Amino acid sequence: MTDLRQSTAPPVSDTVEALILDLLEWIGPNLRPYAEVLEAWGTSCPRFPVWEDANDRGFITRHHAPGRGVLVSVSVAGAEHLRKHRQPSRC
Repeated sequence: MTDLRQSTAPPVSDTVEALILDLLEWIGPNLRPYAEVLEAWGTSCPRFPVWEDANDRGFITRHHAPGRGVLVSVSVAGAEHLRKHRQPSRC
């Protein structure tokens, strides 16, 4: 398993930050196929860099699974970021 890109990227907007938290929640605790995640969250729009920013900040981990292809999950850093910045919903 390898962490995707990590950098010291400039701060992101509140909107993008909220969407990064949404992405991390959406991926959840289990592995998801890379293609599924990219289809749902990837974009070529420079004003909507959620997937790219989450990767740059080390919040996503890529896994290579024989017979299943590339899978992604929330990294330890991503889970910690989600824990710090998003309260669990109370129903």
